[in-house]
Amino acid sequence: MSMKPQSIPPVPDDTATVARTAFPKGNIYLQIRDTLGSVYIDEDFTSLFSGRGQPAQSPWRLALVCVMQYMENLSDRQAADAVRGRIDWKYALSLSLNDPGFDFSVLSEFRGRLIEGGLEERLLERILEQLRDKGLLKGHQRQRTDSTHILAAIRPLNRLETLGETFRAALNSLAIAAPDWLAKHLKKDWFDRYGRRIENYRLPKLDSEREALGNQMGADGFNLLEAIYAPHAPEWIHCLPAVEILRLVWVQQFYAPVDDQVQWRTPKDLPPSTLAIHSPYDIEAHYSSKRNVHWVGYKAHVTEICDENCPHFITHVQTTLSTLTDEAVVEPIHQALSEKGLLPKEHLMDLGYVTAGLLVKSQIDYGIELIGPVRSDPSWQAHHHPKFASNQFQIDWDKQVAICPRGHQSKTWSEKVDESGQPVINIRFSQLICRACPSNNRCTRAKTQPRALTLRAKDEYLALNNRRAVQDTPEFLQIYRQRAGIEGTLSQGIRRSDLRQSRYIGLTKTHLQHILIAAALNLCRLNAWLTDTPLAPTRYSRFLSLRPKTG
Repeated sequence: MSMKPQSIPPVPDDTATVARTAFPKGNIYLQIRDTLGSVYIDEDFTSLFSGRGQPAQSPWRLALVCVMQYMENLSDRQAADAVRGRIDWKYALSLSLNDPGFDFSVLSEFRGRLIEGGLEERLLERILEQLRDKGLLKGHQRQRTDSTHILAAIRPLNRLETLGETFRAALNSLAIAAPDWLAKHLKKDWFDRYGRRIENYRLPKLDSEREALGNQMGADGFNLLEAIYAPHAPEWIHCLPAVEILRLVWVQQFYAPVDDQVQWRTPKDLPPSTLAIHSPYDIEAHYSSKRNVHWVGYKAHVTEICDENCPHFITHVQTTLSTLTDEAVVEPIHQALSEKGLLPKEHLMDLGYVTAGLLVKSQIDYGIELIGPVRSDPSWQAHHHPKFASNQFQIDWDKQVAICPRGHQSKTWSEKVDESGQPVINIRFSQLICRACPSNNRCTRAKTQPRALTLRAKDEYLALNNRRAVQDTPEFLQIYRQRAGIEGTLSQGIRRSDLRQSRYIGLTKTHLQHILIAAALNLCRLNAWLTDTPLAPTRYSRFLSLRPKTG
């Protein structure tokens, strides 16, 4: 398909007349078109199409349709039907009343082109640029970030189902790519064992029988892999994704065969969740657990403006593996906001995002103050008053000396690297002085060893102690209280656009979905701001609403 950028046509007169008659008080799509125009332009997507071939649908229309479908959580087929049959959609898309629209498969193809061309971020960036041009968005505004879990678009599988489906997927892939080769190496009982989808209700119930079936599946897999990697086998078979997944799963689930005997791994020898494959159809979806929530999928980190008296537009969305820690996304988020020219002065985050290193790095690299609590001092001295915690020691960084609450100076000062690769400072006091000190039991539990301190580098140590000192004050809590509002955004995304359920397979496609949801919510919030629609109040149960008001 080819594409030549074209100027955006105005809304046809007949379409405008009918739309204004149908919606005399206005409509969200009419409002968007009147305020932002077409939202997108063809030039944004020129690189996705060749200069030769049959002309494609206007990319700006397809991009806007992709966003509009998430404003109402529509399927591709429903969105294509809306383009054909709804006057408000025709108005937003500059289509005449008799325009036939397009086949719903065009949307899937367009999303594929977006991912292949690396332009998925443009769908959100373009809207943010227009909001800045309208004076509704600017840099250095206070922002907040939080995450939610995302369920992968796959069926949850237990261990036996994973084995069976992985082997079945490999057989189906080989049946398509190399049917003649497969026919020479398959076994007749494979048809009965793997001919249909592997489902738990069809599997044995007894543990001994399930283990035997698992070992049988393991033997089948090793036999097939042996044939695939035999010297006379076509080398290109190794490159089939389903074959490589089969190899990886069998390495994770089975010990190496001994005397042709196959034994699957005991639970303690299984790989960690960061590596374990739970489905052959989406190997990037991992098992995770947070408090009482358990899922297989991803995480979405949403960042939005939270200044008062301005629209709370979403400025960035980051989709990650479910096993990635929250603190690992802070730097990428700040880098992305910097590229958009939307760095905040203050960034509100919960405890999982805030570390001593990030408090310092965010300030130095981006001029951002991270506002959020840090973990308390884990030492027993900090939790048993009046013990001597590390913050009660005076640290002379220039002289490299620590002074204890009793006025004694440290004996040694050494800079090292801890197990996580972070630079730390190890400080030890004199054994003779510590043993003779009358406050020894307030300082250490060691009977023979002196007090020792392990501190972070100077900047991180000071940042950490300062935050611990202020994070329970009314002034800090007053600012940090605004972070809770991001929960409403996540709720809106879940209820309006099904944010928590991925429609597509894989991390990249799931991220595209989240970009579209963020763009859709921004358009909804633009309309709410222009029409003076107030923010929805916090929802309470009927019972809780009966609580007597204090004061």
